[in-house]
Formats: sequence, C-alpha cells, structure tokens
Amino acid sequence: MPSYAWSALSVAVVVIFWQMASTWLVDPMFLPAPLAVLNGAGQMLAEGTLTQSILVSMMRILSGWFLGSAIAIPIGLAVGVSPVARHLVDPFIHFFRFVPAIALVTLFIIWFGVGEMSKIILIAYATAFIVMVNTASGVSSISQDKLNAARCLGANERQVFFKVMIPASLPSIYVGMRLALASSFLVIAAAEMLAADAGLGYIIWTSRLYFQVDWMFAAIIALGLLGFATDRLWRLLGRTLLKRYLRGVTGY
Repeated sequence: MPSYAWSALSVAVVVIFWQMASTWLVDPMFLPAPLAVLNGAGQMLAEGTLTQSILVSMMRILSGWFLGSAIAIPIGLAVGVSPVARHLVDPFIHFFRFVPAIALVTLFIIWFGVGEMSKIILIAYATAFIVMVNTASGVSSISQDKLNAARCLGANERQVFFKVMIPASLPSIYVGMRLALASSFLVIAAAEMLAADAGLGYIIWTSRLYFQVDWMFAAIIALGLLGFATDRLWRLLGRTLLKRYLRGVTGY
C-alpha cells in the first residue's frame, strides 16, 4: 500500500472516532461532529470571513517568519564564525530564547500598537532565536579539515566564508527555519486573540461569545492545514532548488 494511502487511512480512522465521540460520548455542543464543523466552515466561506482570515493570518505569519530569519541568519553566522561575537551575543541569545513570545504579547501591543506591526515583530521574535541557534550550531560544527583544505587550494578568508561555510551551514539554516515556522503559527493564534479584528485567532476568540464551537474547530483545523501545507512547500523547496546542499536533510 502506498505511503499516502496509510496517511489517508489514519485520518479517516480519527474522523470516524471523532464522529462516534460526538454522537455517543460528548455533548455535540462541546464537541461538534465533523459535518457540523464542515457546515460552519462553509458558512464562513460563504460570508468571506474564513478566506479573509486565512489571507490575513498567512500574511502576518510569513512576514514575521521572513523578517525573523533575515535578522537571525547573519547574527548566527557571525556567532558561529567569530569567538568575539559569540561571547558578546551569547548571553542575550540564551536569555531571550527562553522568554516565550506569548509572554510579550501585551508589551508589544503597548510598544507597537494594535496594528500589524506588533504581530509581525512578535512572530519575528519567536522565529529569530530558533534560526539563530541552528545557524550558529551549523557553522561552528563545520569540520576544520574542510576549511583548511579550501585554504590549501588558495581560497582566501572571504572565499572560505562564502563558498565553504555558508553552503555547509545551509542544512542547519533550513532546519532552523522549518522549526521556526511552527513557532510562527503558535504565536499568531495568541496575538490575534488579544489584538486583532481579523485572522484565524480572532475567529477562535470571538466565537466563544456566541458559543459557536463549530467555528472554533473550523479555524483550528484551518490553522493546522495551513501549517501542514506550508511545511510541505518548504520541504519541496529543499528537495528541488536546494537539493545540492541538503542531501539527507529533507527525508522527514
């Protein structure tokens, strides 16, 4: 049986158990059946609410993810290459990466307002330290023999950095960005619950006022599906455009 068939089978089994639980074990008011969730999603699609929320949330997620990665990669490279940069930046990296982004939601709203800026910067914060640590780890773990071999062949330090170190650290950068993508989805839900007038997190939060649990489930499932699709696209990018540098990394 093909691998995708096993995946489809496992999803079907979970949906069946979900339907059975909603019918016989749990009040449908608290655990709506799959068809009820599908109907709720259909209502939101007809109104345009779900489509708009998906677009808004994805814009925030991708903007923050790219911004955080763009900031983190150069810092991670510097920390991995230079002992001085490592000693200067290391205390801040290992302090702030343990301060959860969700704890800063209210503070960022005070600093940057309730508009898009606070949400994008919050996602960038959640993204940056994951990418930074992975990048620094990748650069610092490059074999010294590989660097010395490049120097013996006549490469100067600039060429060693751009033609040896960066390509050799791409697997770590790639994995770091993939892990950070999941953090971006975690943070956007919390940010949109507290300060937003659109987005999937906003739907989840406001649906409680009218006890529309089916809408909550629809928005939660939409987040999961978007995350799954984005992760698959990132893997596809790794297997195609970056295949030369990511051998053995895109297996899972």
